[in-house]
Amino acid sequence: MGRDERGVTPQQEDFSAWYNELVTKAQLVDRGPAKGTMVIRPYGYRLWELLQDELDRRIKDTGHENAYFPLLIPESYLRREADHVEGFSPELAVVTHAGGKELEEPLIVRPTSETIIGEMMAKWISSHRDLPLLLNQWANVVRWELRPRMFLRTTEFLWQEGHTAHTDEADAMRETMLALDLYAEVARDVAAIPVVTGEKTAGERFAGAVRTYTIEGMMRDGKALQAGTSHYMGSNFAKAFDIRYTSEAGQLELCHTTSWGMSTRMIGGVIMTHGDDKGLVLPPRMAPYQVIIVPIGRGEQGVQTSAAARELAGRLKAAGVRTHVDDRAQLSPGFRFNDWELRGAPLRLELGPRDLESGTVVMARRLGDEGKQSIPLSSAPELIPGVLEEFQAFLLRRATEFRDGHTVTVDTWDSFTEAVASGWALALHCGDPACEADIKAKVAATPRCIPLDGAPESGRCVLCGEASAYGKRVVFGRAY
Repeated sequence: MGRDERGVTPQQEDFSAWYNELVTKAQLVDRGPAKGTMVIRPYGYRLWELLQDELDRRIKDTGHENAYFPLLIPESYLRREADHVEGFSPELAVVTHAGGKELEEPLIVRPTSETIIGEMMAKWISSHRDLPLLLNQWANVVRWELRPRMFLRTTEFLWQEGHTAHTDEADAMRETMLALDLYAEVARDVAAIPVVTGEKTAGERFAGAVRTYTIEGMMRDGKALQAGTSHYMGSNFAKAFDIRYTSEAGQLELCHTTSWGMSTRMIGGVIMTHGDDKGLVLPPRMAPYQVIIVPIGRGEQGVQTSAAARELAGRLKAAGVRTHVDDRAQLSPGFRFNDWELRGAPLRLELGPRDLESGTVVMARRLGDEGKQSIPLSSAPELIPGVLEEFQAFLLRRATEFRDGHTVTVDTWDSFTEAVASGWALALHCGDPACEADIKAKVAATPRCIPLDGAPESGRCVLCGEASAYGKRVVFGRAY
């Protein structure tokens, strides 16, 4: 088959090549000069800003406050929590020289901020009246990647990380689940990605956490993407950093802490959940431009249609619709149509001389069976918000049907291997990390989560035959 005229390899031929070519050709990113880094171009960064706005509003609405903590962390801080430093050691970037001389203590470029924030929490918390302490940070982090892929795994990436401290386990667990619910809501309602919420197995748990929860989405190649995680840390970090409070009874108690994060990886999830062989398909709530207006015509006619396009764009913007007029007259209408299909604009409006005469504009959706249709110019600002909402719902419904159609309940190893070759398997498992490792070695699949809403069920492990450990089926799949 090969590449089409836009130069993007078809998904069915090579999904990885399709993705790698698309993120560049759609002007989302470029490769940075250091290994594994990415330059996020304006169109890609606008996707992040829109996602950030939606998530930040929800975080603040639930009582959290934004703060900022240093990029450089003393090495000794990470060593205070043994599991944490062990989990991150292979990915750490270490600064040993600065100011023209060797540092007395190496500094770690933050891979995550539990340690530096734990140090500050210990200073700021003294009484039960100081709790809960609800903090959030928007920042960059560095984790040295051996096999980078734009947005999905890069040496440096952008994210938010929430960090909170509480009086007891019950309050901290409520926070952990609140953050998970926020992520699931943003994934579903903004990115149009249907996700499964669940708990990670012990072998997949965040370094230093007591319990880790995740949202998992299915991409169009059947693989899973971990799109956000929320961790209950117990008192592990409180012990390591002496985060204590005086209770109402006058006793000195350890705090219980949480951390949770969502990153620019979510943009990769949007691309792989909705994109097709023509390019990106962007959910309207995340699209930099929800509507593209393409004026058509040469000479005086082109002047008239461009003026009418700008007037229509003004009315659409006043109605709250992000709109762009593509009046690049040196390019053919067909080229401009294809360009915005590649870049995933949800709606395109075509405005030619005949449309002006009839008082209409031609509307084309990025996906769907409706085809092109003419709508009145005068009422376009009233009609289009509803069309965008319908398109948002269509994408979520389409992605849900795809996920459900590629998720199979299995009881035998043969059916398990067949299911994870193209999607997810729902299987019983013994809970032994060694058995998880065997499954990964055999078919490259891992336990994505123990679903929160899974039905109670017991039986035998799909691989080793030992008794199942979780009282329900586990989602297994190959993952990014």
